[in-house]
Amino acid sequence: MKRKLYSLLLLTVLTGALPACTDQFEEINTNPNAPVDVQPALLLRKIIFDYGEQMSYEAFVAGNLLGQYFTAIDFNLFDRHSLSEPQYGGNPWPFLYSNLRDNEILLQKARANPAFGVYEGPALILKAYLAATLTDLYGDVPYSEALQGKAGIITPAYDSQEAIYTAPGGILDNLDKGITSINNYQGITPLEGDVLYGGNRSKWVLFANSLKIKYLMRISGKVNVQPALQRVVAEGKYITSNADNAAFRFSLAQPNNFRMSTARIGDYNLFIMSKTSEDLLAGLSDPRIATYFRPTAANPGTYKGLLNGPDASRLSITLADYSLTGTIFRENSDRLNANFMTAAETSFLLAEAAQRGLMAASARTWYEQGITQSFAYWGTALPASYLSSSRVAYGQNGHNPLEQILTQKWLHNLNNGYEGWTEYRRTGFPRLKTISASLNNGLIPVRMPYPATESALNAAHYQLAAAKTQSNSINAPVWWAR
Repeated sequence: MKRKLYSLLLLTVLTGALPACTDQFEEINTNPNAPVDVQPALLLRKIIFDYGEQMSYEAFVAGNLLGQYFTAIDFNLFDRHSLSEPQYGGNPWPFLYSNLRDNEILLQKARANPAFGVYEGPALILKAYLAATLTDLYGDVPYSEALQGKAGIITPAYDSQEAIYTAPGGILDNLDKGITSINNYQGITPLEGDVLYGGNRSKWVLFANSLKIKYLMRISGKVNVQPALQRVVAEGKYITSNADNAAFRFSLAQPNNFRMSTARIGDYNLFIMSKTSEDLLAGLSDPRIATYFRPTAANPGTYKGLLNGPDASRLSITLADYSLTGTIFRENSDRLNANFMTAAETSFLLAEAAQRGLMAASARTWYEQGITQSFAYWGTALPASYLSSSRVAYGQNGHNPLEQILTQKWLHNLNNGYEGWTEYRRTGFPRLKTISASLNNGLIPVRMPYPATESALNAAHYQLAAAKTQSNSINAPVWWAR
C-alpha cells in the first residue's frame, strides 16, 4: 500500500513538472536535418542541374534510340518501339513534373517576396521550357490544374497541347512575361544558383528569345507565326554565339558528372552507332563521326552502325564489329555539355524560317553559320572544303535545302534529349529507317505513351486523354505534327 501511494505521489509530481503535451511539440518533432524550406538559389540550381543531368541521360539511353542516333544491342524493348516498357530510360514524365513542381515553388517565392524578385523571370522561362518538353513528348498533359495539391486538386485535368502553347499562362506567354520581368527588375539581389549563365540576366533574355524562335517554328504548321517570328528576329536579342549557349559542362568527378561516364561497362557497351548515323555521317564525310563514335575494334579506322531495333535473341552481334559511342561520353565526358539551347540550333531554325519564307534573310547564310557553330560546339575542326562539298553545299546538286538544314540540325543535337526524334515528327527529316524487329508494326512512334501511374492515380482525366489518342497509342500524332 505504501509502495502504491509513493508511486502515485511521484507520478503526480512528475506530471506537474512536465510541460503540457502540446508545448514545444512542433520543435520536438522537427528533424533539424530535413529542412522544410529552401532558398531560391538552391532551388534554381537544383532545377537546372537535375533537368540537365536527367535529360542528358535520357538522351543517351532513350532519346537517341527514337532519334536513331544510337542502337541498343540488348535489353532493347524501347529501341524496338515498345515504349510502354522503358528499361534504362524512356519515362521522363516523373522528373519533368518534379522539376515543374520545384520551379513553381521558386516562382511563388519570387512573387511573394520582393527580395526574391530576381528569380521570377528565369522561373517563367524555365516553366515554358519544361512545359514544352513535356507536351512535345506526350501531347495533351495536365498543366493549368497541375501542381495544385495544396489547393486540393490532386486529379488535374489535361490541357490541350494547343492551349499549353498559345493560351494565357502558356509557353509563349510565359516566355514574354519572363523577358518582361527580367527587363523590369530594379532590385540589387544577384541571381544566384544560375549554373547556366552565372547570374547574367541579359543572357537569359537571349535564351528566352531563342526558345521563342524554336517554339514558333514548332507550331508553324498550325498557326501563322510569321508576325511574331519577325518581331523576335528584328529585335536581334537571341543566341548567336556559343559563348551564350544555354548549357552547362559536366565534370569528370561526381556528383556533377555525366551518368553514363561511370556506368558499368556492360551497360555502356549496350549502346552503339546506328545505321542511320553511319549513313548520314559517312555520306557527308563528316569528321564529327570521330567525336560521336569510336572506330570498330575489329577494323580500326572504320566506323560501322547497326540498324535500330535488333532482336538480340535472333541476331548474333559481335561488339567488336560496331562503333561504340565516343570518348566524350565516357573517358572525356568533361567535354560534354548538358544542352538546353545553342547558337547552332537557333541558326538552323532561322535557316528553316528563311527557306520557308517566314522571314527575309539568306537561308544559306544561317545554314552555314549553324554548321560552323556546331563544329565549334563539339570541339571538331571544320574542314575547309566541308561547306562546299557535294552533299553539304546548300541547295546544290539537286539536294532539298530543307532536308539539308534539318539533317544538319539533327547531327548537331546528338546530346539534346529527344530533340532529333521530335523534329523528325514535325518535319519528316532526316529520313529515319524502318527498324529491324519492330514491336510497333513497323511504324515509327509519334508520341510517348502516358505512364501507367496516370491510369491508376488520375483515372477519370486519363481516360479522356487516352480516348483522344487512340487508347494512349504511340501512333497518335501530337497537335503540331505534320
